[in-house]
Amino acid sequence: MGRRIDYHNDPHAPAANSVRPSAAAFVQRDGAVLLICRSDNGNWSMPGGAHDPGESLSHTAVRETQEETGVDIHVSGIVGIFTDPTHVIHYTSNDEVRQEFTVVYRGETIGGQPRTSDESTRVEWIPVDQIPTLPMDTSQRKRIDWALGDNAPYIDPDAR
Repeated sequence: MGRRIDYHNDPHAPAANSVRPSAAAFVQRDGAVLLICRSDNGNWSMPGGAHDPGESLSHTAVRETQEETGVDIHVSGIVGIFTDPTHVIHYTSNDEVRQEFTVVYRGETIGGQPRTSDESTRVEWIPVDQIPTLPMDTSQRKRIDWALGDNAPYIDPDAR
């Protein structure tokens, strides 16, 4: 398995060679958020991943959550659309350098039990007050902070 390397406003970052829509799920229950520890970089994040042909983007969030965590959800809303062109993600397994394009949905659990996958070394309901102590990419922290607030859906500012 390759690694995932995130670059933010880094003049030495490799140039993006793809833009691929992805979806993530913010799932909160009893003051805790469903998070995974990623197997490709050791950082904590919401479950999510790339959009596949033949599915809606909201289904991507549902599918990725089930695949990565074992938890079944349904989409109940939207946290926001995150498309920061200064954030690129280098996947070393195939040398793809993807410009960020993620829609984060709100999800509610409907079944399943937390379990790890090839993409996650840990799956846990993390109490909100413990999230700041976790190793996490800045893009994930931004998304979770936004989701925890009483905010309208996030839309990236027009940054050029």
